[in-house]
Amino acid sequence: MNNLIKQEGYPYGFDPSGCEACGGNCCIGESGYIWINPKEIEFLAKHLNITLDEVRIKFLEKKGYKYSIKEIQLDVNNYACTFFDLEKKQCSIYEARPIQCRTFPFWEYFKENVNEVYKECPAIKNI
Repeated sequence: MNNLIKQEGYPYGFDPSGCEACGGNCCIGESGYIWINPKEIEFLAKHLNITLDEVRIKFLEKKGYKYSIKEIQLDVNNYACTFFDLEKKQCSIYEARPIQCRTFPFWEYFKENVNEVYKECPAIKNI
């Protein structure tokens, strides 16, 4: 528990070593938006060594004026981020993942819904 990451305002900590035992709960589940901003799209294109247009066409959906990473339907009401490697149970673009992924589990939403994050993520620990 020495590696416990804490953030002010959150009643829990995050132990990154718990990710190995999880199987990707934060990347799989109900459908939702995985927001990615223009700078992140550029970084992703460089990371994948493809053009911005290729990234947008292959991997993104436009939602209003924003972009979200596409999901793959696994089952009824069960989806995975298109970049989640289902065999390895890990992110295939980890170094280029968007801020939404980088900041998990420290989302404003979980301040009011603490029980949800405990159910979703085995790496969440009481502090």
